Amino acid sequence: MDDITGQTNPEEVRAPHPGRRVSPKWIAVLVIPLTCLGVWVLFSHYHQQPSGSPSETVARVTVSMPLQQNLDRRLRFLGQFSPVNRVELRAQVGGVLTEIHFQDGQIVRKGDLLFVIDPRPYEIKLALATAQLATAMARVDLTSPELARAQSLRKTGAGSQETVDQRLSDQNAAQAAVDDAKARISDAQLDLEYCRVTAPFDGVIGARQVSIGSLIAGSRASASPTTLLATLVSLDPIYVDFDMSESDYLTFAREHEHNPGQLHDKVMIALSDETTFSRDGVLDFVDNAVDRSSGTLHARATVPNQNLFLEPGQFARVRLAVSPPSPALMVPDAAVTLDQSQQLVMTVTPDGTVTPKIVEIGDIRGGLRIVRSGLTPDDRVIIAGLIHAKPGAKVLTDEGTIEYDSTLAGQD
Repeated sequence: MDDITGQTNPEEVRAPHPGRRVSPKWIAVLVIPLTCLGVWVLFSHYHQQPSGSPSETVARVTVSMPLQQNLDRRLRFLGQFSPVNRVELRAQVGGVLTEIHFQDGQIVRKGDLLFVIDPRPYEIKLALATAQLATAMARVDLTSPELARAQSLRKTGAGSQETVDQRLSDQNAAQAAVDDAKARISDAQLDLEYCRVTAPFDGVIGARQVSIGSLIAGSRASASPTTLLATLVSLDPIYVDFDMSESDYLTFAREHEHNPGQLHDKVMIALSDETTFSRDGVLDFVDNAVDRSSGTLHARATVPNQNLFLEPGQFARVRLAVSPPSPALMVPDAAVTLDQSQQLVMTVTPDGTVTPKIVEIGDIRGGLRIVRSGLTPDDRVIIAGLIHAKPGAKVLTDEGTIEYDSTLAGQD
């Protein structure tokens, strides 16, 4: 800028002219940082995604062919024990109870004396009947010679036929009186016998319902209620009752039709606190009609109970074999998945593709699930890593094994 004298100020620096070229020094200052930044970006990308590696990792699973075992087909039920014999001990004669010969809950044997009702009134009744018999027999002894004399007089003409008929009638009446007296004796003896109430079979007697001194009501000839003395149930053998669904019954019936003579209707039983089916019985009754309200069929098995451990009313798990042993395929229960209402097992083809298969499953044996249909012995089933296997995806496989746990076989 010129001052007032017209001369240029030497301290003032001139701005470059717009048309001038940029100095190479400034170009270097800008290019070098940009070049370094580009190299760093390329280097980082190279380490994050190496050349030729896939963008996603391939899942790895463990596969095995299904285990083959010879197994029978079984049905399971919830059962309840009931006595084979159960009776209410009621008085057949009335009177005062004078004796009780058991403790509540005691095991009694057939013929054991349980109660005694005062027998004296019935002893008197027996004595009266005996006296009547003696009277009737004396009358017979008298009519016999009278009839003989009348018949003799009739033959000689000294007597009439009417007299003979009268003597014969007297003899018949006397004989009828004898028969009546004998019947009264039998009746009195029976009443006297019923004064002693005994156990009709071996079993466990319940709590007594009367006490000594109680007035007992009882009559063989009357329909009026009689006094309940106690309840007696048998324990050996004992029944286990259970209900079959209609489908279970059809399975049971069809197997019996196809395999006659091969099934022995044996049932295995486990109590509520037992882990193994260590008790056995025999199916001996299936009802003749399906219950309309429940759609079930009542069935019953007889179970030995020598130690009298099983009690009526106890619950038990019941296992019934309905087919003889045959080859079956088994997989771990965890290998079976649920897709809506279908059971699926994931398999792997030879080229590593995950393929689901719809299967029909059975119960668990030895810790493994039975597969009734849908698999072949050569299928490679995914037994581990199932969460990473998607239908149609490619997977890497490791060979595994399926093992049957024989220690759990008794619990199935």
